[in-house]
Parts: sequence; structure tokens; C-alpha cells
Amino acid sequence: MSDVATAPVDAPPDDAAPLLRATDLVKDFPIRGGVFSRTVGYVSAVAGVSLEVDEGETLGLVGESGCGKSTTGRLLLNLIPPTAGEVLFDGQPISRMRGKRLSRMRQRFQIVFQDPYASLNPRMTVGATLSEPLKVHLGLDQQAVDERIADLLRTVGLSPEHMNRYPHEFSGGQRQRIGIARALALDPDLIVLDEPVSALDVSIQAGVVNLLQRLQDELGLAYVFIAHDLSVVRHISDRVAVMYLGKIVERGDRKPIYENPGHPYTQALLSAIPLPDPEREKTRTRIILTGDVPSPANPPSGCRFRTRCWRKRELDEAGTDTSACVEQEPLLQIRQSSGVDHPVACHFAKAVAVV
Repeated sequence: MSDVATAPVDAPPDDAAPLLRATDLVKDFPIRGGVFSRTVGYVSAVAGVSLEVDEGETLGLVGESGCGKSTTGRLLLNLIPPTAGEVLFDGQPISRMRGKRLSRMRQRFQIVFQDPYASLNPRMTVGATLSEPLKVHLGLDQQAVDERIADLLRTVGLSPEHMNRYPHEFSGGQRQRIGIARALALDPDLIVLDEPVSALDVSIQAGVVNLLQRLQDELGLAYVFIAHDLSVVRHISDRVAVMYLGKIVERGDRKPIYENPGHPYTQALLSAIPLPDPEREKTRTRIILTGDVPSPANPPSGCRFRTRCWRKRELDEAGTDTSACVEQEPLLQIRQSSGVDHPVACHFAKAVAVV
């Protein structure tokens, strides 16, 4: 577990503290093999992630598929237990909560899953799906439940008449709105959005993102928005954390991350975003990453990105000593001497203006 001191379980909330604080989160999944399915190794899905989310803000968590974003989101809500580290929600260590205490606390944070086709029970009507949390957590009678369901459906842009329909009768965008309504049922303070628009058509994505922004303005919600589409993250997020192979490699406010990124991985991701201006798109320099993402069961020594790092290759060709990239894991820290005024995990960080 982390050596960072944590508040007592029953400590009162600190008004100055963030709504959510994760410290040194680690999640290792065992690899089993042999006749007796013995543990022969571990996959390090999350390797020391620390982040904070304030009330009413949106933190965008971005990175390639398989970098640990979704696992991090589930760790934040204690849907899976961490191997090490701590999560504080409103000053309370939820990663150590169990049973009824955790059930009561879970009313304040919810999740919207990526696949609207798989996250709803096909044998349950929309009304039955939305009524479960209301009956289990609030103990409402049927009339109050029906009224609350009607309000929730109207809030997400659907008709109360839809409560008697089954999931297969809705489009993908409508199903995701139902998932959002389910997350709103208990008036949470925080919602983890695990790639909520990646399975939707582009024309539908904008409507769902606009809905999320309206709900945030009206209800004061905080979001952890997990995505690999950096254009959507730029539109909705206040702050951004970039993940690579289980670690956060860059973190900061949206504007400096998108306009002056310091980590070569972030720069490569941003260079892949298409520009709406054809002339600028033709003249820009695109950074192409070579090689495959290393296995999280056997990550590289030192900097995890070094095997694909285009800047390291350039420095090697120029005769610069890059042995630190191999021997020392770079800390996530501010490197103002390199023109980077937000935390970056790179020995040779250099701010680059992205066109």
C-alpha cells in the first residue's frame, strides 16, 4: 500500500480538499498457467496513478487502447480493489470501505459504460432498469419511483412513455441516454464516463456530449471523462491527464496540454488529430509512432515510452546521452527549464507548439 498518510475513516470532509483524490494507485492482474493454473506473472495495468478531481470540473483521461484508462476508472469507484494505493472521496477512503458503508457512499458516484448495447439488461424494460437503484437505495414506493423515472427520462431528452420499452427498441444514442439517466438516478456528485461516445456515430456523439455539459451546468456534476478521442476531450474537459502503459505521463489544464504539450507521446497523439483547414492539414508535420506498445506484463526499464519515443531517436542520432531514459524512470514533475509549466514524465521534455 501507499506510504502517503490518509484521513481516518470517519474524518470530516475538508472543504479545501478535492472531491476525489487518488494516490499511487496500482492494479496488478495475475497471469495463470500450467495444469494447476498457478500464478506465473502479473500484468501491471495501472502502475502508480495519482490524480484529483474538484467539484463541478471535468478531468479528461486519454491514451491509446490498453493503457489502463478503464481500469483506472473502475479503481476510482472501488468497482475493483486496488493492489496498492488509496482513493479518497470527499475525504473518505472508499478503497477500504465494504458492505453497507460502501453501498451508501456509492450513491454519490456512478459510472456510464462504453457500450450502450451491453450495459443494459435486454430482459428488463427501461422502467425496471431505472427503478432498481431507487428502490434499493431510497426505498421509494411505486408511485414515487414512476414519477422519478419520468423526470429522469425527460432530463436526458427521452419521453416518459419509453419506460415500458426494452433496450432493443432504442438506437445506440438513446441507449446511452438511458445509461446516463441510470447514473443520475441517485443524484450523484461524480460520474465516471468510460468512453461514453466512442461506440456512437459521429452525428450522435455531439448530442450526447452537449447533454453531458448541460447536466454538469444544471446539477454541478464532476466528471472523469475517459476517451481516446482527443477532439472530444478538448471540447468537454477542464484538465487533462495523458496515460501510457499504466502511468500518467503528462497532466495539466486543457489549454497548455493542447497548445504546448511537453511529452513526446502527447505530441504524437495531438499530431494525429485532423485539422478542419485542408491547407494547414497538408503542411503540418505528423508524428508517426513506430513499433508496438510493450506488454504491461514486461514493461521496459526506465521510461516506459522509450521503445517508441521519436525524440529519443533524434537525440541518439545527434549524439546526446540518453542513458537516463533506459536506467531511470522519469518523475511526473514540472520542468520549467524545458519550457513546460505543468507536470511531465520525460527526462528530455520540451514544449512544442501544436498547430
